[in-house]
Amino acid sequence: MGRVTDPRSAEHGRLIALLKARSVLLGDFTLASGRRSSYYIDCRRTTMHAEGLDLIGRLGLAALRARDWEADGVGGLTLGADPVAYAVARASCDAPPPVHAFTVRKAAKAHGAGRRIEGCFEPGAAVVVAEDVITTGGSALEAARVVRAEGGTVLGVLAVVDREEGGRAALEAEGLAVHALVSVRELVENPR
Repeated sequence: MGRVTDPRSAEHGRLIALLKARSVLLGDFTLASGRRSSYYIDCRRTTMHAEGLDLIGRLGLAALRARDWEADGVGGLTLGADPVAYAVARASCDAPPPVHAFTVRKAAKAHGAGRRIEGCFEPGAAVVVAEDVITTGGSALEAARVVRAEGGTVLGVLAVVDREEGGRAALEAEGLAVHALVSVRELVENPR
């Protein structure tokens, strides 16, 4: 199924309310995919909000544990995945074992160590790829490919919102299980 967050939980309801109030914009938008949409989900306005970080961290960590994803780390393509990963890592301090965070750069640095993955990642690590919003799945796929190329194992993908526009299917076609905390149908009436 890909979604194990209890839809009746107060935390889940509060995350939906926060996303609706802070992140859902109605109008005429061009998405990163080039497609037009009558709504845009600017998830960063929730993932970088103090209460949003707290909720996403606790709900995200609970989702990892419910799916038996015994992850060493969580992270994804910068910038959308960063606050999601950091929130889950922080929540794990209060509910060990710890899950550390990492960031996948869009390109390797031309200076220093020249890394594509920064933070708490080592070859051999079992990780969950984080994402704020899944639309086509492209960002999560890129992060998963980089992690695999660097010797990591990807247990699955954790997203805050699934727009339900084919991204889940693209990720699953690559062998990646997907868990979304919220579906677009919980945020937008008639989301097409």
